[in-house]
Amino acid sequence: MNKEIIKYPSPVLRKKSQEVEKVTEETKRLGWDMIETMEERKGIGLAGPQVGELKRVITVQLEKPLIFINPKILKKTKETEAREEGCLSFPGLFLKIKRHKGVEIEALNEKGEKINFEAVG
Repeated sequence: MNKEIIKYPSPVLRKKSQEVEKVTEETKRLGWDMIETMEERKGIGLAGPQVGELKRVITVQLEKPLIFINPKILKKTKETEAREEGCLSFPGLFLKIKRHKGVEIEALNEKGEKINFEAVG
């Protein structure tokens, strides 16, 4: 189900998300709904608060869409680079954002399995 994107300056975007205690059918459905929403709006990433859900769930579009539950950064490179980015919660705004060139995260997938994921670039 396609979800509404919460836009800035909604206070929901500044609230802290809660850790997901257990991956349930509801959690899976949220992840897949977020992927559908992200893809329909041609986004490359989406976080729970952006669809009004204060849960630690994010989706990213790489070769295929991925769901990360309770993501945690384990490592990051010292090197950074700035690239122009947009955000679905700030429609029409594109800014150069400095990010680490590489990160390693730990999360749960939509099956509740612990995964490690490395991203570069």
